Amino acid sequence: MTDAPLDPLASDTLSPEPSAEPSPAEASGVGRSSAELTAIVESLIFASPEPLTPRTLFKVLADEPKEDVAAAVEALRADYENRPGLQFVDVAGGYQIVTRPELHEWVRRLFHERSTQKLTVQALETLAVISYKQPITALEITEIRGVNTSGVLSTLLERHLIKIVGRKNVVGRPFLYATTREFLIRFGLNDLADLPRIEDMAEALGFDPPAGLIEQLPQEEMLPLQEPSED
Repeated sequence: MTDAPLDPLASDTLSPEPSAEPSPAEASGVGRSSAELTAIVESLIFASPEPLTPRTLFKVLADEPKEDVAAAVEALRADYENRPGLQFVDVAGGYQIVTRPELHEWVRRLFHERSTQKLTVQALETLAVISYKQPITALEITEIRGVNTSGVLSTLLERHLIKIVGRKNVVGRPFLYATTREFLIRFGLNDLADLPRIEDMAEALGFDPPAGLIEQLPQEEMLPLQEPSED
């Protein structure tokens, strides 16, 4: 018995192997120029709703050498030094492109910012006490300011400017308060080391610093915040 003849059209009926989905680097080509990479970094920082950290930037641009990404950031920083309306800033451990402080009033007009959205003097005083003395209890804040601060603390918690970070190791184990990342963003600080002198902050925000705020409080032993147990 002889073998059946091969069908010359048989190969046409075979489906080709599906090709793998190209990566972003393959789709756009490798070896992009420094100018192109800088433009990409700029777009990522501008589009990010919060400060874009180096870690996230390196993750998004994983196909690019880290030293090239870092160089693009520095090139972008230098470029924004000469821009009249926008500036490149380091905030809360990340990068942001924001309007210059001297133009904030015009931006407020655009969004019709209401006065009710601003913090009261009492809230600013309390926030200043927490930022310089953290972690600190409500009672200690009251002793420094001389007035009850429970209502103000609630406001600052709602605005996500402060948070509960633990309990003080004393009778009653009161909550300890500290500032948040949102606080750094709102006040344009990279970290707490960037806080200005207490007197300078008070003058800039328009209040007289309480006398107790000038005096240094000793560091308190802090207990971790206990999360409610799941039944």
